[in-house]
Amino acid sequence: MTVLIAGGGIGGLTAALSLHAVGIEARVVESVREIRPLGVGINLLPHSVRELIELGLGDELAAIGVATAENVYADRFGNEIYTEPRGIAQGYKWPQYSVHRGRLQTMLFDAVRERLGPDAVRTGVRLTDFTDTGDAVRAELSDRGTGRTETVEASALIGADGIHSVVRAKLHPGEGPLRYSGIRMWRGVTETEPFLTGRSMVIVREGGVEIIAYPISPRHVNWVCLVRMSEPGPLVEEEAGWNRPGRLEDLLPYYRDWNLGYLDVPALLSGSDVLLEYPMADREPLSSWGRGRVTLLGDAAHPMWPVGANGASQSVLDARTLAAELARAADVPAGLAAYEAVRVEATANVVLANRNMNKAAEKARLARRDFGRITDTYRRETGAEVHVLNERASLTPGG
Repeated sequence: MTVLIAGGGIGGLTAALSLHAVGIEARVVESVREIRPLGVGINLLPHSVRELIELGLGDELAAIGVATAENVYADRFGNEIYTEPRGIAQGYKWPQYSVHRGRLQTMLFDAVRERLGPDAVRTGVRLTDFTDTGDAVRAELSDRGTGRTETVEASALIGADGIHSVVRAKLHPGEGPLRYSGIRMWRGVTETEPFLTGRSMVIVREGGVEIIAYPISPRHVNWVCLVRMSEPGPLVEEEAGWNRPGRLEDLLPYYRDWNLGYLDVPALLSGSDVLLEYPMADREPLSSWGRGRVTLLGDAAHPMWPVGANGASQSVLDARTLAAELARAADVPAGLAAYEAVRVEATANVVLANRNMNKAAEKARLARRDFGRITDTYRRETGAEVHVLNERASLTPGG
């Protein structure tokens, strides 16, 4: 069996490592010409950290990430409203990590090349079309440098090609535009002194304006600004650019007088070397992702609002489940069907829980009981405790 993975992001690379761990050959094609440590910070929740540790990446992950100890909800003057422990401090068996997305992707890329071989990931190659013949999948690939096209054959095709997935578009034509939340996001990373415990995530909201800040290294703080601009609706095409450069002058007026004492918000925003802007958008959950020998994974399968810090974590769980189900199945279609049976409903619940959490937070008063209720509800709706508080079996057969 050879599995072709379209997309060399966090989900696609974790899938390659997971398939290799159960003895299944995997190849990855990635449209960017060079995988470099670009981007900003993300969070990995304990259920995904467990899976990466079981892949033998625990030491590397600890070296590049910050083990988040607490979430601190505060007002724009820094007055604490509610503090919630995170990761091991909350009673989980594995930590929660805040990490630079690019460094995490590079770590996974290096592990794939080391374990699967230097040619396991082809960069600068884009999937343009595919055909499921019943016995195999024929994938059409295009080299971005030369423009040459080729056809390759694989036992299965996994579309891990992101929110603008080519694979999803063919499997589910006519879906229409992304669903815009009405919230615009700006992201950055600023070199600055640690704040609070040095492992604290601070969350501040006033009206339709919010900032989330957390360290991703001893000297760097990742921040996310969210501003409600309109009511939810379809995302118009000109707004659909992902990670486009933002302008500080568009952002700063919303936060000009925000100072937490331990964190000068205008200075934090102004000090970032990178400023990215994009709309917070998702899609309605699908009842099934693929068919036959083709399926989806990660953002291609379940784009979600980054409200619960769960997007990358769900991609990791997808990857691990995919490998486990293919390893134990009688044939490829049965394995992919079993994978979807486990993950489609679970990820749909997360997509909807992220929406619900954001709506509840917007309506909440600055009260301790409101924030505690919202976070408790989110953990229940997403099944976090099922993943990390009980002693379930490893997702890797034989693990």
